[in-house]
Amino acid sequence: MEENNPLISVIIPVYNAERFLSEALDSVRQQSYSPVEIIVIDDDSVDNSATIAKSYQTVKYFFQSKSGVSVALNKGLGIASGDFFAFLDADDIWEERKLSLQMEALRKDPSLDAVFGHHRQFISRDVSRTIEDWRILPAPFKGAMLIRRESFFRVGLFDISLTLGDFIDWYKRAMEADLKFLMLPDIVMRRRIHDDNSSVRNRHAKKDYVKIMKAALDRKRKKEAEQQQNSTNPETGK
Repeated sequence: MEENNPLISVIIPVYNAERFLSEALDSVRQQSYSPVEIIVIDDDSVDNSATIAKSYQTVKYFFQSKSGVSVALNKGLGIASGDFFAFLDADDIWEERKLSLQMEALRKDPSLDAVFGHHRQFISRDVSRTIEDWRILPAPFKGAMLIRRESFFRVGLFDISLTLGDFIDWYKRAMEADLKFLMLPDIVMRRRIHDDNSSVRNRHAKKDYVKIMKAALDRKRKKEAEQQQNSTNPETGK
């Protein structure tokens, strides 16, 4: 790749991911695009995740006391120095041309804020079950996104009160902020299915999805009320 390519900061939150972390990191290091800044935020893992991350000389490793994925993501964003941001869960894998394809799209259309792509699910080798639907599907996930730095901060940081749905909440706010997205037809990531996915591990926190929907509805009602108030003629009261 050209030496004058803008830097992409890749933020990887990690919690007890020793089984998968090397594959995730390798998929970032093997990207056809460079330069890439890899930031691992360890959310108080008690396995060998720290040892694995530190074994990569190009990885910037940071530890935090158990605080959750949103705090880890926000900490990574505070450290990141890139003009573009990308995210990857420690149990997923990028395709080799993920960043190249997305950067090409952003270069072609300066009005774009972020680019997504498609994904394919796969079963972890240590899981003895099958998956019926192997279709290639759009991936409106943070792991499939490349976004301009300034565009991300137009929306704001991840909500640290959420255990689940951090990106769902952020994406809703991004839509409200009228960010312009593009969904590439290309597969940019593989999403691992295993017995310790965050949705399984944190099933007790599914109430967060209700909280996200309520917050979005409240923002919509507030905006509509403000628009109605602004459209009222202060002299006639109509």
